Amino acid sequence: MKALVTPLRIVAGLVVALVVAMVILLKISSGYYLFVPDVAHPVAPLVSVHGGKPRPDADGRLYFVDVHEIQASEFDILFQWLHPHSTKVPAARLLPPGTNNTQYFQAARREMAISQQIAGAVAEKELGYPVVTRNNGVLVDIVYGDVPAASKIDSADIITAANGKPTTTIADLHDAVKSLEPGDIVKLTIRRGSSTVHEDVKTVADPHNKQRALIGVQVEQSMEIHLPIKVSIDSENIGGPSAGLAFTLELMRQLGRDVTHGYKIAATGQIHLDGSVTAIGGVEQKVWGVRDAGAQVFLVPVDGGNAKEAKKYAGPDLTIIPVTSVDQALHALAHLPKLR
Repeated sequence: MKALVTPLRIVAGLVVALVVAMVILLKISSGYYLFVPDVAHPVAPLVSVHGGKPRPDADGRLYFVDVHEIQASEFDILFQWLHPHSTKVPAARLLPPGTNNTQYFQAARREMAISQQIAGAVAEKELGYPVVTRNNGVLVDIVYGDVPAASKIDSADIITAANGKPTTTIADLHDAVKSLEPGDIVKLTIRRGSSTVHEDVKTVADPHNKQRALIGVQVEQSMEIHLPIKVSIDSENIGGPSAGLAFTLELMRQLGRDVTHGYKIAATGQIHLDGSVTAIGGVEQKVWGVRDAGAQVFLVPVDGGNAKEAKKYAGPDLTIIPVTSVDQALHALAHLPKLR
């Protein structure tokens, strides 16, 4: 009579149990995201300028750098070592209350679209072209899922008035709401596509200050930008505003400005209409992505301690240049040592 339990059957049972455990771990959300490095990408293939005359590649190259943001399973967290130089970030730090992963990435793509518009405006203004910009309302990025506004306001709505007062800027909207108490109604005028709608929205209490009223939305400045020279940027479905500085510099390069001075330059930072550059996330992972691309110089915002953090991971072959504005970045690049 053959034995019912054999070494082969024991091994097979262990393998099956291991596979089942892995499948379960892959399906269970950990409540975290992983920020994972991605190698920096050349900007030039993504950017085109109508009638532009880009400088030759021999004059250097510009790179932008993104970060893979993975909604981590328990498997990803348990085996985080499979993602070298990754950082674990609580989902609650990224996702507003009551929202999900899809809404988060939709908002990130809207932020990218806005950063592209601003990059075009800043680049052409820097070169002396007559750019026209006009604030025209408050763009809704995300609506919290557990507030009365969720049934009244949609992402991508533009709020143009509150309680009868125009909200041309985000500051205007804050001024209209700051005199209210939680539970008060705010009457909003909203541009939704080609239509205008009016909604009465009940405010809620700020979780951090119960006396302060909130609508329960995250917003961006909406604006009209008219460029004398047509530009096009293909973001390849990458989200967020952190490529703004890199796009601005590449547009200037394609309009004939010597930006890189022969160097391989990577850049990160959110760009604003006044040319200022502000903080971004995933600094450590972006440094590793820049190093993997072989860039020599990395422009990183001073804001938020970004540049200070970047220097921790730069290594001996990468120079970190802290930046506060496009003008300051251009000045720093122009004063790099001449290449032999």
